[in-house]
Amino acid sequence: MSAVVLALAAGAAIGLALGALGGGGSVLAVPALIYLLGFSPVGATTASLVIVSITSVTALVAHARDGHARWRTGLLFAAAGTGPAMAGALLAGRLPAGALTAAFGVVAGAAAVRMLRAAPAAQGVVTVRPGRAAAAGAGLGAVTGVLGVGGGFLAVPALVGVLGMRMRHAVGTSLLVITVNSLAALTMRAGTVEELDWTVVGPFVGAAILGAWDGKRLAAKISGQTLQRIFAVVLLAVAAFMMIDALR
Repeated sequence: MSAVVLALAAGAAIGLALGALGGGGSVLAVPALIYLLGFSPVGATTASLVIVSITSVTALVAHARDGHARWRTGLLFAAAGTGPAMAGALLAGRLPAGALTAAFGVVAGAAAVRMLRAAPAAQGVVTVRPGRAAAAGAGLGAVTGVLGVGGGFLAVPALVGVLGMRMRHAVGTSLLVITVNSLAALTMRAGTVEELDWTVVGPFVGAAILGAWDGKRLAAKISGQTLQRIFAVVLLAVAAFMMIDALR
């Protein structure tokens, strides 16, 4: 199967995840780029940031139009993570490939467990403490920079489990966080963007954008609790696969 066909298939799946779940795109994009398309871990994390940045903006527009984005909380969350994201991006280039893969698996697994154990989110308007949101955002930004992920697979658990936000609002808000964090980390990797294989990355992005719109429509038909469980199960599967690969 050609690289372009694989890129289209992977992009569609990742866009679907971002549109429906408000995250999970980058945690799926990095393994797809490494294992299906032959990218190096560093190249895959850079390409993932490009793909997720563009796709997240598309998905955010759709969710914001339905009133599912908490702008104030999202911007605070993202602003607190911008500096750590840039610092993490500089550190990533100095870490061995095996360490990046193992760290990716550990973080994904921890986020999945948190999602599965989280109590049902409140149904009313949630009051978010600024300090708590900023602290969570800073930690998320650091992970974004090091692992090359937009942070949605961690932002959603944090917004639901730590800040008590409703799942549908967490999905929309996480897309704002993903966009800002991804762009911040990408600025520190600007020199490596030119080295990407755009004959693969381009189709990947196009398919992901189309998938994000389908994901948004899918999310409207599924309950927030079901979305939360699907998200967690996908993360556990990815975490297990990457940990096994790192231990070989």
